[in-house]
Amino acid sequence: MNHFGIVPEKKDLSSIGLENVENAFWNLSPAELVEETIHHGLGVLSSKGALAIDTGDFTGRSPKDRFIVEDDITRDSVWWGDINIKFDPKHFDLLYSRITAYLNGRDVYVKDAAVCDHPEHRTNVRVITELPWSNLFIDNMFLRLKREELDSFSPDWHVICVPGFRANPETDGTRQGNFAILNFTKKMAIVGGTGYTGEMKKGIFSVLNFVLPHQKGILPMHCSANVGEKGDTAIFFGLSGTGKTTLSSDPNRGLIGDDEHGWTDDGIFNFEGGCYAKCINLSEKQEPQIYHAVKFGALLENVTFKEDSSEVDYSDGSKTENTRVSYPIHHIDNAVSPSRGGVPENIFFLTADAFGVLPPISRLSPEQASFHFISGYTAKVAGTEEGVVEPQSAFSACFGAPFMPLHPGKYADMLAERIKKHGSKVWLINTGWSGGSYGEGERIKLKYTRAMITAALEGKLDDVDYVVHEVFGLSMPTSCPDVPSEILSPKSTWKDSEAYDAKANVLAEKFNNNFKKFESGVSQGIRNAAPKAVVKA
Repeated sequence: MNHFGIVPEKKDLSSIGLENVENAFWNLSPAELVEETIHHGLGVLSSKGALAIDTGDFTGRSPKDRFIVEDDITRDSVWWGDINIKFDPKHFDLLYSRITAYLNGRDVYVKDAAVCDHPEHRTNVRVITELPWSNLFIDNMFLRLKREELDSFSPDWHVICVPGFRANPETDGTRQGNFAILNFTKKMAIVGGTGYTGEMKKGIFSVLNFVLPHQKGILPMHCSANVGEKGDTAIFFGLSGTGKTTLSSDPNRGLIGDDEHGWTDDGIFNFEGGCYAKCINLSEKQEPQIYHAVKFGALLENVTFKEDSSEVDYSDGSKTENTRVSYPIHHIDNAVSPSRGGVPENIFFLTADAFGVLPPISRLSPEQASFHFISGYTAKVAGTEEGVVEPQSAFSACFGAPFMPLHPGKYADMLAERIKKHGSKVWLINTGWSGGSYGEGERIKLKYTRAMITAALEGKLDDVDYVVHEVFGLSMPTSCPDVPSEILSPKSTWKDSEAYDAKANVLAEKFNNNFKKFESGVSQGIRNAAPKAVVKA
C-alpha cells in the first residue's frame, strides 16, 4: 500500500521477466495516477486542473533510434532502410534482460488497454511504465476497458517504457542511450532513455501498420477523421504540425479521432481512445475544442507557466515548440462513440509548404492523389523531431513514413483501390505559407483553411471554375465562400512573380527527385502526375 492507500496487486508479470518488481500498481484511475505523479515531485497541476510534466531531454520523437527486430516475421516483409532499421534479436534479448534487472526492486504502473475501436479488430495491449504519468498518457490515448473486460484481459502485445534506463550502444546495439524497438516474434515494444510519451503510441501504431494490411486487408492511415450531421465522413492526412487535430476538431462535425485510423469494407475506425494535440500558441478563439479539453485528466507536456501562477503560457516555446497535451476523446463534447464512421466521401491531404508554392486548396485526380500520397510532402515543424529548430521541407511517404513498416506502394495501392471503388473526392490543402517562403511570406490563416474545407465538404466547390497550376498540374478553384479570391492562386500572392516561378521549379525538382525511388512500382498514370518545371525562372 502506498501513502494514498492504493494497494499494489499481485498479478503475475513473470511471463515477461518482471517477477521481482517492488510493487505493481494495476489499472489505477487517472486521479490516482495524478496523485502519484504529484507526490513523487514529477508534475504539478495547472490552473485548469491538467497535470503538467516535463519529458526530459527528449521533447519529440527520435526517428534514428527506432528499430525493428529482424526475425522470420519481418525479414522479407519490412521495407528496411533508414526508416525501418534492423535490430539483432540477440541484442534485443540482452537489452531486455538489462531492463528487467533495472526494474528489479522498483515500483511499476500497469495499464491494461486496447487499440482499434472495432469489435472484430480490437487488439489488447498491456503497458508497463516506470513513471505514473506515462501510465496516464496510455489511459488517455488507448481504449479504456470496462471492469468485466479487465477481469478477463489477455494481452496481445506488451509495451515496456523505462525513461530512466539508458542503453549502452557498444553492447546493446543501439545508436545511443535512447531507443524504441519493436519485436514481432515476442509481440513486445520497449522504449527507454526517453520520456517522450509519443514513442509508445507510435510504436503500437507501427505494429498495426504492419499487421492489419498483412492479416486483414485493412488500410491503416495516419489521419484524423470526423463526420457531419448527414453521416458524411471526412479524413485528414498530414504529419505533425499540419493541422490534423485542429482541422478535424470542428464544432459542426462529430470527431471520430485525431491521428490514427483503419479503413475496412464497412468504413473507418479509430485506433485510439484519445487525442494528442500540439498546444503551442493554443487559444480559446482559434481552437476552442482543444482549449477546453485541457482540464483534469489531461496531460500537458513541456509547457511553461505565466509568472507567479499556474496558468499555462501557451505562447512560450522555450522548452520546445512541440508542447503537447493528451486527453481522452470524451473531453471533446462532440466526439462520436464508438469512434467509427462510414466510407470517406472527402479525403484531405494536409501539407505545410515552407516554400509558399502550393495553392491553399486544390482538387486532385486519382493519379495525383496516389502521387501526393506516396510523396507525403510537408515541412518538419520546429520541435516535432530532435534537431529540427525551424521548418524544413520533407517528404514522408503516406504522410507517415516513420510508422510504416511496409513499402509505401502497398499502402498507396490500398488507398487508390478504395478511392476508385467509392468515388471519394481528394483535396490537397496547404496550411503553410503564402506570399513567399518561410521567413518572407505569412502562414495561411486558419479561418481561411477552415472555410475552404467547409466549402469542399458542403459541395460548394463542385461547380466553380478551376484553373490548372502551370508546374504542379493541380486544379485550383477560382472562388471559394468566405475566402479572398486572390489567395487561391499562390503566384498572385507573391510580389515577384519570377521569384515565385523559380521557387516552384525548385520544389518541383525536389518532388521529382524524391519520387525516383518509387517510380518502378507505380503506373504510368501516377508517374505522369508528377510536377513539370515548365515555367522559366
